[in-house]
Amino acid sequence: MNPPDDQDETLPEAFWAVARQLRGRNRETLAPLDITPSQSRAVVVLMRHGTMRLSELAEHLRIVARSATEVVDGLQARGLVERLPDPGDRRATLVALTDKGTQTGTAIRAARFAEADSFFSSLGEQDRADLARILRTLRGR
Repeated sequence: MNPPDDQDETLPEAFWAVARQLRGRNRETLAPLDITPSQSRAVVVLMRHGTMRLSELAEHLRIVARSATEVVDGLQARGLVERLPDPGDRRATLVALTDKGTQTGTAIRAARFAEADSFFSSLGEQDRADLARILRTLRGR
């Protein structure tokens, strides 16, 4: 029996194959920074949205609060974030990037941008624009 060719691959199979490739390349890209993908996502969220409650960070990351606590613990141990009391609610804790965290976030963004540019380099400008539009449409559902 002959193996199936690329034409037999379903759209979901192709999508997940590309997603796996991107995740693998992302891990390789982040390796020199000694930061996990979860930690890098948290740093990027904090760069984009600023200081926030731990529960809000969990929502942005789409993880449970307990998992967010573990991510922040790891970031705090490396000096990338600090926990601050919430002036509006003594029971809540805010998470803020340190200067080192901001520098790391800038390095993460640059590394990811360079890797994405390399990954999508086989696509023409119009194909990239179409793919970006399609993914934004799907993400907004």
